[in-house]
Amino acid sequence: MYNTFLIKYGEIGIKGNNRHVFEDALCKRIRLALAKVSGEFNITKERGRIYVRADGEWHYEETLDALKHVFGIVGICPVMVIPATDFAALAEAALQFLKETYPGTTKSFKVKAKRINKGFEKNSMEIDADLGEIILENCPTMHVDVHHPDILLDIEIRDNIYIYSETIPGPGGMPIGTGGNATLLLSGGIDSPVAGYMVARRGVAIDAVYFHAPPYTSERAKQKVVDLAKALTKYTGPIRLHVVNFTDIQLAIYDICPHEELTIIMRRYMMRIAEHFAKQNQSLGLITGESIGQVASQTMQSLLTTNAVCTLPVYRPLIAFDKNDIVTIAKDIGTYETSILPYEDCCTIFVAKHPVTKPTLPVIERSEQKLNKVIDDLMKQTLESTEVIVVE
Repeated sequence: MYNTFLIKYGEIGIKGNNRHVFEDALCKRIRLALAKVSGEFNITKERGRIYVRADGEWHYEETLDALKHVFGIVGICPVMVIPATDFAALAEAALQFLKETYPGTTKSFKVKAKRINKGFEKNSMEIDADLGEIILENCPTMHVDVHHPDILLDIEIRDNIYIYSETIPGPGGMPIGTGGNATLLLSGGIDSPVAGYMVARRGVAIDAVYFHAPPYTSERAKQKVVDLAKALTKYTGPIRLHVVNFTDIQLAIYDICPHEELTIIMRRYMMRIAEHFAKQNQSLGLITGESIGQVASQTMQSLLTTNAVCTLPVYRPLIAFDKNDIVTIAKDIGTYETSILPYEDCCTIFVAKHPVTKPTLPVIERSEQKLNKVIDDLMKQTLESTEVIVVE
């Protein structure tokens, strides 16, 4: 009965004269998502609506799952489509729809018609009343409830007639690519993949930087981060993952700088390196998974000291989130189970026993000056040895 999905969007509808730009971007993202699904699909726009029609052999659940990962979609409605000929054809199709979708049901219903095609023989109120009466006559186990119906039978009369009763939630947000691009500092933890997801949900395309510290971190730790990036690509599309060999810089900091300042100084060099690749890729900012007070490097003083090395803006979408809130999102988007795998990343290997929680910028900068004899060469070697993996 179904071979078409009605795609509903939210914020795009209030974009005024730019609306078509966002609609086109959404159609593009839908095409890219469905390119990985078996079947042929035709995506069309029609007066505030986007339709996805499947042709030939196709798989309902695979198609639906792909659409559920497209930012910008707020609702996915499997629809029955018939030509907009006359009310008799509409009534026949609506009865078929109800009997096949809800066989023998005793549920309540309400008809909600919307007539965009003003040439159709009945207006919306007449369709509601007349079709409701026909349904009651032909489905005696059903009854009307106009306030809280079990089944809301939506009828949209356009160039064709679209009949549906289910709206499957989409991820919402804005289509990828409409909000610029940014670079995510991606670790193997729970927070950073969620941060990337949340910024991407606003239409931002993302690249990523991962700091690897062999032999102190294993290839399994690296693969874990690749897997997290792959989980994000279901929503974002391909991600360029920069794998930075951070071992030599970490060891230099560990040997030369005060141990209570290790975390904050390492974090500052991570930000410098991430910003280098962000500018190289013309990103408009950095994304981190930091949340106030979660660890020593995420106090307000630490964040202030970290930000001082950046010229690009740093976006922290989780800044006021509780850990439970972050975990809930991680489970929803499918990154949690990978994040909790027991493979340490470089952040957890070189953690000071008693890290400073209220660093001051002048003190940290004086400590970093002790690295002057070695840091330029180490930075050059690190940048040149970075591996770029295109995760799809």
